[in-house]
Amino acid sequence: MKNGLCFIALMLLGILTSSIAQENVLPIRGFAIAAPSVGQVDRFVTFMEEELGSRGVNTLVLRVDYNYEYESHPELRNQRALSKADITKLRETGAKLGINIIPQINLLGHQSWASKLENLLVHYPQFDETPHVQLPENYVWPNEDGLYCKSYCPLHPEVHGVVFALVDELCDAFGATDFHAGMDEVFYIGDDKCPRCKGLDKAALFAGEVTKIRNHLATKERKLWIWGDRLIDGSRTGIGMWEGSMNNTHQALDLIPKDVVICDWHYEKPLQTPVVFAMKGLDVISCSWNKPHVGVKHVEDMFRFREHNTPMMKDRFKGVMLTVWMGADSFLDGFYAYQNDPRAAADENKEWVTFIRMFEKLDAMASNY
Repeated sequence: MKNGLCFIALMLLGILTSSIAQENVLPIRGFAIAAPSVGQVDRFVTFMEEELGSRGVNTLVLRVDYNYEYESHPELRNQRALSKADITKLRETGAKLGINIIPQINLLGHQSWASKLENLLVHYPQFDETPHVQLPENYVWPNEDGLYCKSYCPLHPEVHGVVFALVDELCDAFGATDFHAGMDEVFYIGDDKCPRCKGLDKAALFAGEVTKIRNHLATKERKLWIWGDRLIDGSRTGIGMWEGSMNNTHQALDLIPKDVVICDWHYEKPLQTPVVFAMKGLDVISCSWNKPHVGVKHVEDMFRFREHNTPMMKDRFKGVMLTVWMGADSFLDGFYAYQNDPRAAADENKEWVTFIRMFEKLDAMASNY
C-alpha cells in the first residue's frame, strides 16, 4: 500500500513538474524578415523546412508591403510582385511546420525611404502628412526637415479605405489570424501644417490609429501586432529617438487596447522595457537583430521574466524574435555562406550568426526545465 501511494505521489509530482516547465518555456520562437522576391520562393520554402522547422520557430513575420499582386488596388503592386500561388506555397509550408505566418504592411510611418516614396504616397499623394516636405535627390541624416520616413495622415477620410483593403486581401491570402502593422519610427505625426492633425495631441493620434487598425482586424477575429518603440518615453529613459519616442507618442501606451501584441526591439543592448509593457497588461516579444550577444541576453531575460513573476504577469512575456533588415535573398546568401565556412566570417555581428546563437540558447535553456 505504502509503495502504491509513493508511486502515485511521484506521478503527480512529475505531472506538476512538467506543467511548471511548460509554463516557463517561451511560447513564441519568432523570426521576422522581408518576404522573398519573385523567383526565390522555393528557396525560402526550403529554408523554412530545413532551418526554421528544425529550430522550432513557430512564428514568422513576413514583411510583404507592396510585394504582392493585390487585386483590390493593383496600382499599389510592386513592378514584380508575389502571386497568389507564391503566397499559397508559403502558407502551406507554414501550416505543415506549425509556423504561424504573420504578414506585415507598414502602416502610418515608413511611407518613404531615403529619396524614394513608397507606393501608397506615389499613387495617393493626398494622404501625405507632410506634403510640404520634399524628398531630396541625395538624402542625408540629419536634415533641416527632420525627414526620416514619410507618414500618411491618420485623419485623412479616405486613407483607411485603401490600406484596409490591402490588409484584408493579404491576410485572406495567408489565412492569417494575426497582422503586423509596423508603426515604428513614426517621426511625422500631428504636423503643424496638416489641415486635419495640426494642434492635436500626438499620443492621441497614434493611439487612435492603433485602435482603428485593431478594431478593423477584430471584425475578422484577427489580432494586431506592432513594434513597440513609439510607446517608450525616449527622453525620460535616455533611450532616445530611435528605440523610443521624443515626440510624445509614448503616452499612447495607456490609451491603446490591451490585446495589441508588442514587438519590443532593442539591438545594441538588451534593455529591460518588456517589463513596462507587461505591467501595462500587454503581451510582449523581445526582438534582437545582428549582435549575437544581445540576442542571447534577450533569450535569458525572457526566461527570467517568466520565472520570477506573478502568474498574472508571467504569460505576458511571450518570447523572442530575431529580426532581419535586409532582403530575404541576401540573408539566405549570408546564412548559407556562414554555414559552409564559419571561419571565413570576419565579423560575427551578423543577422545569421545571431539567428544561430539565439536558437541554440533557446534550446539550451528550454532543456533545463
